[in-house]
Amino acid sequence: MTQSADLRSRLGQLIPVFLKLGSLGFGGPQAHIAMMNDEFVVRRGWITADAFAEGLAICEMLPGPASTQMGIYSGYLRVGQLGALVAGICFIAPAWLVVVGLAWGYFRFQGLPQLDALFLGVSPVVVAIILAFCWKLGKKTITDRGKAGIAIATFLATLFTAVPIIIQFLMAGVVGWLMFRPPSEQLQSSRNGMLILPPFLPALPLWLASQPIETLALSSFGGAERMGEFCLPLTLFFLKVGSFIFGGGLVIIPLLEKEVVEQLHWLTTQEFINGVAIGQLSPGPVVLTAAFVGYKVAGVLGALVAAIAIFTPSFAFIMLAAPLLQRLRRMAWVRAFLQGVTAAVVGAIAAASWPLLSTVIVQPTMGASVWAALIGIMAMVALMRFKLPTWQLVPAGALFGLILGALGGG
Repeated sequence: MTQSADLRSRLGQLIPVFLKLGSLGFGGPQAHIAMMNDEFVVRRGWITADAFAEGLAICEMLPGPASTQMGIYSGYLRVGQLGALVAGICFIAPAWLVVVGLAWGYFRFQGLPQLDALFLGVSPVVVAIILAFCWKLGKKTITDRGKAGIAIATFLATLFTAVPIIIQFLMAGVVGWLMFRPPSEQLQSSRNGMLILPPFLPALPLWLASQPIETLALSSFGGAERMGEFCLPLTLFFLKVGSFIFGGGLVIIPLLEKEVVEQLHWLTTQEFINGVAIGQLSPGPVVLTAAFVGYKVAGVLGALVAAIAIFTPSFAFIMLAAPLLQRLRRMAWVRAFLQGVTAAVVGAIAAASWPLLSTVIVQPTMGASVWAALIGIMAMVALMRFKLPTWQLVPAGALFGLILGALGGG
């Protein structure tokens, strides 16, 4: 078999496997990674267990959805750069189609009593998922007073200042580097009389020019009429977001909520919560909430641009820097910087949860408010005590909401 024929054969093997993973990958990133390990290490022998573990450690270090990056990395190991590209696209595409279809249905039937009832049950579940994720990440991350201080400072800064989340993450990374770097580096810095900043800190976040006063109206289905105005803002915004998702896919919550809702006014708070719910309902990473935002702004084309932009950093990290990432992961200052950022993520998610929680609890009637609170509490118990997966809880909340609507409980 020639080299080109072997390449085509390997690519032909990748496509159906990753389409299957992207279509059936319900249960969040841990489920995705377990399925990939079963497919590539156990069943097919494409990757050794050691190589898979090393790749997973690298992907968890990087910003972005770890499970998607693990898929890209697996494709890279199997077929090189082209394999990484094909694997990533095939893994993301099915969930993107699901999110776009659900976004169309949501905006098409928005205002119907049945849809309002459905999201009366879904929205409290989503907030419970965010709070539970924040709690679990906090238990894992906040292991000393220094990290607790970073988390509290970020929480207060997010609630009471206009400092962009990205700037807060960078500042937290600097503090983490100063606090948690090895003693030898601290001594060297003091001898030099200056701080040796990590090389990527001077990178400034990308700024968007326009901030409309009123919430943006819904685009047409295709969105072509808005691409001239919104293609660049969507691209720049989601490139920025995709470059700073440290700690898991739900880190997208504070990044999006602060700017998409409060500054850019692309979505209302309720639309944002429901968009996160739709992201949870898809088989892919919750980061695909970006496609929901893009659909509201500029239809299907906007959803495509948003998805490409938010995943571009993940592809770039793996495809362009894979040989360097193993060495980077072992650098002490990188680990120290990431400790600071991850602690800040906990505070940012906690702060972003407050307006979402108030929006969910404050309903038009007292009865609806009570039911929303009860559903949220039950979801928290199911997550924390019984460890039920999120992909089961969101449909259960929807069903509960529809029953309440039919009984007049909303």
